[in-house]
Amino acid sequence: MSTRYPFTAVVGMDDLRLALLLNAVSPAVGGVLVRGEKGTAKSTAVRALADLLPVVPVVAGCRFSCDPVSPDPGCPDGPHADAPGAERAARMVELPVGASEDRLVGSLDIEKALAEGVKAFEPGLLASAHRGILYVDEVNLLSDHLIDHLLDAAAMGASHVEREGVSVRHAARFLLVGTMNPEEGELRPQLLDRFGLTVEVAASRVPEQRVEVVRRRLAFEDDPAGFAARWADEETALRDRIIAARTLLPKVALGDAALLQIAATCAAFEVDGMRADIVMARAATALAAWAGRTEVTSEDVRQAALLALPHRRRRNPFDAPGLDEDKLDETLEQFKGEEPETDSDEDPEPDGPGDGGPGGGGGIPPQGEGPAPETDGAPEETPADAPAPAEAPDPAPAPQGSGAGERAAVQAAEPFRTKMLSVPGLGEGAAGRRSRARTEHGRTTGSTRPRGALTKLHLTATVQAAAPHQRARGRTGPGLVVRRDDLRQATREGREGNLVLFAVDASGSMAARQRMSAVKGAVLSLLLDAYQRRDKVGLITFRGRTADLALPPTSSVDAAAARLEQLPTGGRTPLSAGLLKAHDVLRIERLRDPSRRPLLVVVTDGRATGGGADPVALAARAARLHAADGTASVVVDCETGPVRLGLAGSLARELGGTAVTLDELRADSIAGLVRDVQADQTTRRAA
Repeated sequence: MSTRYPFTAVVGMDDLRLALLLNAVSPAVGGVLVRGEKGTAKSTAVRALADLLPVVPVVAGCRFSCDPVSPDPGCPDGPHADAPGAERAARMVELPVGASEDRLVGSLDIEKALAEGVKAFEPGLLASAHRGILYVDEVNLLSDHLIDHLLDAAAMGASHVEREGVSVRHAARFLLVGTMNPEEGELRPQLLDRFGLTVEVAASRVPEQRVEVVRRRLAFEDDPAGFAARWADEETALRDRIIAARTLLPKVALGDAALLQIAATCAAFEVDGMRADIVMARAATALAAWAGRTEVTSEDVRQAALLALPHRRRRNPFDAPGLDEDKLDETLEQFKGEEPETDSDEDPEPDGPGDGGPGGGGGIPPQGEGPAPETDGAPEETPADAPAPAEAPDPAPAPQGSGAGERAAVQAAEPFRTKMLSVPGLGEGAAGRRSRARTEHGRTTGSTRPRGALTKLHLTATVQAAAPHQRARGRTGPGLVVRRDDLRQATREGREGNLVLFAVDASGSMAARQRMSAVKGAVLSLLLDAYQRRDKVGLITFRGRTADLALPPTSSVDAAAARLEQLPTGGRTPLSAGLLKAHDVLRIERLRDPSRRPLLVVVTDGRATGGGADPVALAARAARLHAADGTASVVVDCETGPVRLGLAGSLARELGGTAVTLDELRADSIAGLVRDVQADQTTRRAA
């Protein structure tokens, strides 16, 4: 077994370490979601926690980790009456993003179940994580069907495996810990709410801390066992403190004053449901136990709010997670009751073990301490989040250093709810909620011989395949004699996620503020829809002489909103460059994710004034490349004025797609766009 990096050797990241320790003290807090940029040791800190957890008493030989004091009466390995007990180390089970459903929930031998009536069950990761930690790195990239199973298990404390009427149930209570980089997309709201606490981490901007991080990491890689031995005393002391806090936890009193502050805080920040109140109460109680107190104070409530509420106050994916601390303090002060008295001999801010270690980063933050130094020094994000200047009657002056004719970026119009865009045909892409596709989940449409392990049995087809051979196989009783060759896999039709790639004309002819504002609003609206439907969205802009990939294909609405707000306009119209750039992006995406089908949306007035001696002919040739690839496409015609040249319509015909006006894109008729695309493609194929 490889040596883990010691938890007490982690430098900084006080909020993260405190959140993890609170869950070690009280698993009922509900787990931790760690959000942060890449390379910030999120996974290192989480994995290090497992070595600090106390041993777990289990029934000897039980694959489902039943407690010998109160074994699960429905355990598949039970009953456990008078079964001997044993102890094992707490487990940290990692769920890979690409895991199969059977790997997560377990698999049932359908052949034995049908032929012999035996429930031959192979436990999955949920069974292994019972009474331990289930860790998901890059949890925001987890497939929807796996998230559904996680939600069910977290809600019921049990996992159910159903295969054609044959079912197995086992207990599955675990501490859910996830890490994610927000740049790669957000979590589904249902799963986000299941995490008790959330923390934001960032790399320190203090040179001394960065030096200490590198020094310790290199020392660990040179001699993992020796490095761990140097921190063994700190690890033991911290483990003992966790055990002491667990012992004290049942004695901690959550008074009416603290409970009122919790309820008032959740109401003031308008969080949905009651889970936030419950999580805050459990976290505040764990904070008091961690500090060695038997009364919950206002400071406990404040710290619990900072950890439990930021991810619950987001009203939509465009909102940045966070909490207004001034408002929090005002609410706590308004509903402040009489503070419980503390023992004069008790240290109100106990020091964690290892505070004297090199670099000062090995200790655990004192109760009530502020944010970690590295968060204070994180780069400011106000330029991307600041509101755009007020609308002026005349175009804003070009920023210093910009190209000739360039105009300042305009603010996007308010996003609106869109109707579903879909790609015609039947795909086999990543699970989503947009276009029709053959998937592992959905309505059954037929059957086929299984390739590899059987996952979804088509019972009727299996019986039909086995029935003609019963006499030859010597059947004498009521049981059906089933062989491997008789099994049939169900084919199902569901929905897939797609890639919606925008190619936006940002040239001088498109520079009208109202027009670009509407274009940005439409893109943001589709980004919000893509977040809900698990799609990818990309953005290409073309102006002047070149085309730029302003937004690589992503599901992150936060990153998309920031890029769109900064998009300037002006210059010539290199339409061919925009289409060629889109062709390159789609070609690369087909190699990266060949199952995800694209939809190209070109937003332009159709004019081509740059890119060569005959820009119109070059644009037509570039468009025909997309048509040859069979890419579904829509051209949003932004041409205005009493005289219209119809250039966007000509471009749509070269693309093999359809053209609509910008007003139609924003209106309810959006739903008809791809129906028109499908009709046009069907007509062309028939011709």
